[in-house]
Amino acid sequence: MIQAAGIEVHRGPRMVLKGVDFHIGQGEVVALTGANGSGKTTLLEVCAGILSLTSGSVIWRTDADEERVVRDSDGRRSEPPPMGLTLQSNGMCGEETVEERLRASLSVSGRSPDENAVSQVLSEWRLEHRRADRVSQLSGGQRRRLAVLCGLVPAAFSKGPRVVLLDEPSEGLDESGRALLTGWLRAIAQDGHSVLVATHDEGVVRCADRVLVVQDSLLMESPGLSEGKPSKLPKPSQSVEPSTNGSLIRWAIRMEARNPVDTIGRATPALVALLLAYALVGEVDLGHAGSDLLAALILVPAFITAVVSPALVRRLAEDDCGRWWNAMLGPTARPTYSLIGASLILPLPLTYLSWFVLTGSTDSTSESEVLLWLWLPAVVMIDVAAAAAALHLLVADLRRASAAAASLLLLVLVWPFLQLTDALSVIMTDGMSFGLGMGEPLMSCIIASLISILVWAVAIYLPDA
Repeated sequence: MIQAAGIEVHRGPRMVLKGVDFHIGQGEVVALTGANGSGKTTLLEVCAGILSLTSGSVIWRTDADEERVVRDSDGRRSEPPPMGLTLQSNGMCGEETVEERLRASLSVSGRSPDENAVSQVLSEWRLEHRRADRVSQLSGGQRRRLAVLCGLVPAAFSKGPRVVLLDEPSEGLDESGRALLTGWLRAIAQDGHSVLVATHDEGVVRCADRVLVVQDSLLMESPGLSEGKPSKLPKPSQSVEPSTNGSLIRWAIRMEARNPVDTIGRATPALVALLLAYALVGEVDLGHAGSDLLAALILVPAFITAVVSPALVRRLAEDDCGRWWNAMLGPTARPTYSLIGASLILPLPLTYLSWFVLTGSTDSTSESEVLLWLWLPAVVMIDVAAAAAALHLLVADLRRASAAAASLLLLVLVWPFLQLTDALSVIMTDGMSFGLGMGEPLMSCIIASLISILVWAVAIYLPDA
């Protein structure tokens, strides 16, 4: 199911794994053991495709019985086949409900069980009475139960073989939870699925078919005991097309609808800037040389909404939620994050609101033409917003606290803002034209868009290069 060859991983100057070769066969439980910091989590996350490799490759077997390179040292990365994953830090956002998290885990793996099946597994794991509660309202043990269950259900509900990756699943579980875990592990393996579990728990190690010990950056293998009585798993559910990006988008929309901190956090400073601009300049005569200033003030609120750090960054950082989605989506995770996190709606209405507040509403022919084309710089501002979101994501991925200075990269986006200001100023003074010469409104908008796209591409693809 998984073949890893020549794996070498560095964390700074330290070599965590060196020359590691191993495989996971169908229908077996493989335990990863070793001292704290030995590299168990690193190896598991390498298999999930989350970490880059200094050398080597990780290859998965797909449902079509084909080999897929999930990650290699040449920079290739692919979305892994549908799988189950439980991270050491749970990988859940506190704003989602228990049922939402469970259904998201099933959706990305191509499963759609009915209501009775969902209730059955939640009851078995003693979470049915909390299904409508937010994850943040659960106790630590309940959160761990939910995270482990979400890692197991993609295999439990699947007819075809699935891989399950579990990082310290028994940590935080009580005795009944550990017994439930080992019973499900044996049942999943019995149904032909494969499990790789990093653990210190001797009970989990005893239920494994093979044991891999990580020591001194190397891997040593020994046979396991395969102990434990298999539990009764739910019946396989209806198969649907896996929806990774779609599931992420729906998840992000639900989180924002439930707690609109992103919308409020963007709109508030933009409206404050608009009120300050109105207090400073009031109404400005469009015929005067102040059109450049007026154009800048009209676009400033939209620009502020574009460059404010999106709430998505904080949601993804919570309990490694972003790393869980990153494993599920593969190389499309970062582009999708940047588009979801961008201010896609506010620039257009804020630009028109700024126009009416700062210029007043008149029926002159010149102002009617400006209103007819005011949408153009506002729409291009969406490209600026996507680039800003990508830069915020890039900074959030940097580990060192001093790397926060990388947020100064946002200053690059002043360039497209100035281009859009020039475009709007020309439209206000000379009207709209469709020439492609330098200084023409359309050309200025094109340049602003291209700059933003270039910044976006660098911020998205540089970390995985």
